[in-house]
Amino acid sequence: MSLLEGILSRLKNMQGAGEDSERYFEQNGVRKCKVNYFVKTDSFELKVFNSDGKTDAFQFDDIDMVAIEIFELLQTEAVM
Repeated sequence: MSLLEGILSRLKNMQGAGEDSERYFEQNGVRKCKVNYFVKTDSFELKVFNSDGKTDAFQFDDIDMVAIEIFELLQTEAVM
């Protein structure tokens, strides 16, 4: 399973749980971001943990878009 497929699978599991949920995505034991899923609005919130200690938050109503953002975040960190 590719990294993108794994991310998408985790997000789909969040949607299928039937309740609000959250999941952290890590790389080499370091938390890179947190995703919250909100059942009422069928939307995701992505919080990216920056190296300076700040957090950026983004809203998504498309599961594919949030999966791509997480994938790019993890890929960028792997290349550096």
